[in-house]
Amino acid sequence: MTDLTPFFTDLQAGSIAKRRAAAAALGKSGSPDAIPALSAAATDPHPSVRCEVVQALGRLGDSSAVPSLTLALDDAEPTVRVAALAALGRIRDPQSATAVIRLLADREIEVRIGAATVLGRLGDRRAVEPLKQLMNDPFSDVREAAGAALLRMGN
Repeated sequence: MTDLTPFFTDLQAGSIAKRRAAAAALGKSGSPDAIPALSAAATDPHPSVRCEVVQALGRLGDSSAVPSLTLALDDAEPTVRVAALAALGRIRDPQSATAVIRLLADREIEVRIGAATVLGRLGDRRAVEPLKQLMNDPFSDVREAAGAALLRMGN
């Protein structure tokens, strides 16, 4: 087993590039021992680090990361919200559905698309009506994602 200690150190105190690389390495490690350190780094001051952190949590695929990923759905940066959605879609933990439904009303197109896609994967019936409402979105890509999610859910 690889010693993760140097990555933990870089994740906390390295340059932006080192913090990003450490997050990526921890995500690829496959070790659930990385989840607490990655979760703590989900509030890093730099958005590219936060984005890499949530991607790493998704790569680990462990439902214990869901609370941190759910918090990342409130990030000010749309790229972080989209990455958190992708991570939640990978993990497919039903407890994330309520937080994801909320993002169907996000001001950013990419976030609405990501939320619809994840909800289609989760199959949570509470998402049916909000997804149907999204079929009136002014952007065709959002409508297509909502329609695909509804089809996947059998609607």
